[in-house]
Amino acid sequence: MATETTADFHVFDTTLRDGAQREGVSYSVADKLAVARLLDEIGVGFIEGGWPGALPKDTEFFARARTELQLRHAQLVAFGATRKAGVAVAEDPQVQALLDAQTPVVCLVAKSDVRHVREALRTTLEENLAMVADTVAYLVGHGRRVFLDCEHFFDGHAADPDYGVQVLQTAFAAGAEVGVLCDTNGGMLPMGVGRVVADVRARTTGKLGIHCQDDTGCAVANTLAAVEAGVTHVQGTANGYGERAGNADTFALIGNLVTKMGLPVVPAECLPELKRVSHAIAELANIAPDDHQPFVGASAFAHKAGLHASAIKVRPQLYNHLDPEVVGNDMRILVTEMAGRASIELKGRELGVDLAGQADAIGRVVDQVKVLEADGWSFEAADASFELLLRAELPGAPQPLFELESYRTSVEHWGNGVVVSEATVKVHVDGERIISTGEGNGPVNALDNALRQALVGRYPQLAGVSLADYKVRILGWKGGTSATTRVLVDSTDGAGEWTTVGVHDNIVEASWHALVDAMTYAVRHR
Repeated sequence: MATETTADFHVFDTTLRDGAQREGVSYSVADKLAVARLLDEIGVGFIEGGWPGALPKDTEFFARARTELQLRHAQLVAFGATRKAGVAVAEDPQVQALLDAQTPVVCLVAKSDVRHVREALRTTLEENLAMVADTVAYLVGHGRRVFLDCEHFFDGHAADPDYGVQVLQTAFAAGAEVGVLCDTNGGMLPMGVGRVVADVRARTTGKLGIHCQDDTGCAVANTLAAVEAGVTHVQGTANGYGERAGNADTFALIGNLVTKMGLPVVPAECLPELKRVSHAIAELANIAPDDHQPFVGASAFAHKAGLHASAIKVRPQLYNHLDPEVVGNDMRILVTEMAGRASIELKGRELGVDLAGQADAIGRVVDQVKVLEADGWSFEAADASFELLLRAELPGAPQPLFELESYRTSVEHWGNGVVVSEATVKVHVDGERIISTGEGNGPVNALDNALRQALVGRYPQLAGVSLADYKVRILGWKGGTSATTRVLVDSTDGAGEWTTVGVHDNIVEASWHALVDAMTYAVRHR
């Protein structure tokens, strides 16, 4: 296996399709584009973007992706079903929507369990095979690479060990590049997965893949067992997001495949991005990162026991299963939060900030990050705020755009149900006192409008900047309605988007910090 190359082995991520089925997750189109960019940074080969034609949001995503996504490592994949029973493939609108998405790769889902064919599709086994053959051949004939997800494959294999293999053979004969064995119900264990995959491998010649749900807590282990038995295409989702108990975690899959099984499934330079990307996607999903997640969790290499700490002082490898920097993580002794100089330097390089010879500045940033993150700040998904913090510590750092005198917001609810929000800001810009009032559909929107109006005379580029998205997370309850609040603000100028963060007990003040960073970034960077 160690001779497998990145091109031979597929890492296929379905965060934007299967992962989006997690309860509580609802990505905007802008979120989906941001997640796709992040997944590309960890070197996955394929990013499944959604189901065009079935979901309007996914149709819009693929349309925008054609001009807004410039992927370096991954190919974008559209997901859909085989043609309907009794319908000509060229006349099936959902098949046509797959072509309209204009992705180089299409992933089709097909039934491979005789019970599902008869009871869910309500068609014959022969017609199901024809549906697979027709749809695969049609899409291949239109220049698409086609992967086939064989739904309920393992349950189907237990009921009839031959039919699922027939589905695979039919797909391969029609031109499918990969046949994916899906543990759709997530009920398998590694030994069973290995046994079934070995049986199928012995009876087929095409490239096999694996897709595992985590209902037994074995999705990652099941996937690795399938790799050991011969599959060379693995599917997962960021942080294991997905329906019910979730899916195999893409980050754990990559970590194990590369560091434990010796398979270079992603470019070497992408591996240290795992932690950063994991946390950034968690922020975009508005889900708290799992501190105890393997490889990328904040506590994955944290040590508390005195015995551990004593040994680690002598040799860190004695209590770490690998060097945490390999996956972009840090080892921590649990006394205070830690931020490494190396991570600051690497991030600065990524953001185009030259930190050569700036040891003192890096030290100050490390100290600030420790304090701020202990208070609830998170820069994983807020590169713009982090860049401003970093540049503020360098020699010749620019002065703030303005000096705040005060701001005020109000919300008025009229008897007819109309709610009006208004904000007034008083600022000093280049020695001039400016008072500006703005209205909005909420206090934050009103504050955004008022501040922009106050500054646009001096900084005209702000006229083209607008609020694209706004997320709130409650970090800690203090009794009653008191809690620490983190706000993430996405801003756009039409050419791109950037994210800023603010934290405070007061949600408006937290929003103010994020808005100020958003406008400062626009002026200095855009």
